[in-house]
Amino acid sequence: MSSIAFDNFETASRTVLAFLHQRFAFGLWMVTRTEGDDWIVLQALDRGYGVREGDVYRWADSFCSRMVEGQGPRLAPRAAAVPAYAAAPIGQRLAIGAYIGVPLVRPDGTLFGTLCAIDPREQPQLSDPDLELVELLANLLATLLAADLQAVEQQRLARYWKEASLTDALTGLANRRGWDLRLEEEEARARRYGGPVGVLVIDLDDLKEINDTQGHGEGDKLIRDSARIIGETLRTSDFAARIGGDEFAILAVESGAAHAAALAGRLEEALAAGGIRASIGHAGRDPRQHLAKAWEAADQAMYAIKQERRGDPK
Repeated sequence: MSSIAFDNFETASRTVLAFLHQRFAFGLWMVTRTEGDDWIVLQALDRGYGVREGDVYRWADSFCSRMVEGQGPRLAPRAAAVPAYAAAPIGQRLAIGAYIGVPLVRPDGTLFGTLCAIDPREQPQLSDPDLELVELLANLLATLLAADLQAVEQQRLARYWKEASLTDALTGLANRRGWDLRLEEEEARARRYGGPVGVLVIDLDDLKEINDTQGHGEGDKLIRDSARIIGETLRTSDFAARIGGDEFAILAVESGAAHAAALAGRLEEALAAGGIRASIGHAGRDPRQHLAKAWEAADQAMYAIKQERRGDPK
């Protein structure tokens, strides 16, 4: 058994099964997992039973369930002599003369599955030292399993916190940090492939008034409703972010200024239909300039529209 094969639980399981099959001529060696009523074959080395990886059986029908419950021994050279095994439904369907089974336990003590084997012939030559070897290898697999599960959980948490750090909690859209990162990604794509990109900036006209007169709860509702309408109006390829209190920004990928202008019109109509007034500026990326310049131009266009609506000559 090469140390290279013990990088993770899966590869170690395959190596262990190959070793045990060579060491003990059982017809079937398996690494399994229990999940509710299911008994799932994760890895199998089969020579005659027709069991394949991914097969699912009833946990309650197995010898392993009785072994875990303490109704039968981990090593049964003559399985038929063990009443619990003789009565197990799986024994009625398959010829099982001998059985070995050892639990695989998670770090918290709960059952993950089993390392087990069956053979149609009785194996009277097997003894406690043979079981101890299987138990040792099962403990090795359990240790690797614990490390793998911990790594998976750490990866899951890392993804969660990364996504959380890039997501606006109120709307579920990207936040300013997420916007900045996506802006750089799209700029790199535009430089590499020459594709057009449109930028839109949306400012909600009435948020301050609503916050002042109706409270921040209603203001938050306005922001959430706006984000929902924006999301429903965009294509799946477009990208939206909440970059400020009442300000949203959109990247219309593979779309130039004309599409950005049309999208601005659709967004204004959709928001108005929801009773929301907004000022929307738009611009297309100039191939000679960074995408941030288009964002700046869209922001200036939005500000000009807002000032015009307020009747401010500035």
